[in-house]
Amino acid sequence: MNKLVLPVISGIILQTSTFAMDTEQAGDILQIVIPSVAYGTTLYLGDKEGQNQFYKSFGTNLGVTYGLKYGVNKKRPNGGKHSFPSGHTSAAFQGASFIHKRYGLKYAVPAYVGAAFVGYSRVDSDAHYTSDVIAGAVIGSLSSFYFTTEYNGFEIKPIAMNSGYGIGIKTTW
Repeated sequence: MNKLVLPVISGIILQTSTFAMDTEQAGDILQIVIPSVAYGTTLYLGDKEGQNQFYKSFGTNLGVTYGLKYGVNKKRPNGGKHSFPSGHTSAAFQGASFIHKRYGLKYAVPAYVGAAFVGYSRVDSDAHYTSDVIAGAVIGSLSSFYFTTEYNGFEIKPIAMNSGYGIGIKTTW
């Protein structure tokens, strides 16, 4: 998994900053790419349980986000409709949080950086208020954290201490 998730997300974040595009366009791309990488990882690993968890978190995020958008119908800073919450931000944070909860924080850091950039891009382009972006991030994150469990129920980490080195194994029973 390390071979797929980290380089792909890092490469996408770097690529979006090297093309001649504005902040809003980069955010538009990342809000699709981050959850796509999260789901693509489940396919790459043959992680059927993760796929089902992704479907649940993605569907819940989409339903709650758009239910609130149309229920609240808050005016955008640019005058448009349906500002609250930010759908771009909720999608990006749903993907980043899925990677975090399922595969570990070390794989999710680049995705979280990208998701934060998506939120910034929405405020910078006058498409949302900061409160819309924060709400989107919370909804996206909670949808993944609620439905997602750790991959295979265990995690292996290297341990380095003054007295020596080793491997730590964490599992759920």
